[in-house]
Amino acid sequence: MASRREKLEGMLASAPDDQLLRYMLAMELDREGQSEQSLQHFQTLMSVATPYVPAFLMAGQMLMRLTRSAEARHVFQQGIRQAELQQNSHAAGEMAGFMATLPSA
Repeated sequence: MASRREKLEGMLASAPDDQLLRYMLAMELDREGQSEQSLQHFQTLMSVATPYVPAFLMAGQMLMRLTRSAEARHVFQQGIRQAELQQNSHAAGEMAGFMATLPSA
């Protein structure tokens, strides 16, 4: 029987532009401890014409867990800007809160 990750990969192969499927795969890879692969999928989501705002939040949190504070700060800054452009004040506020907990640069 195919794993959850394998099922998501199969569905994404059929619909490579589906942001939710890519996000779900990134989250599954994170759960499996595949941080770099997960970050690659989040990066894809953050780089499309209309970036997927939750990807910034999750990538920033992952980078915090990996003690990559400078990268986390950068992702959160980009995410806050994108959330504001998409009128998502809740996500912008969440990212600002996480960014405030990062050590000073």
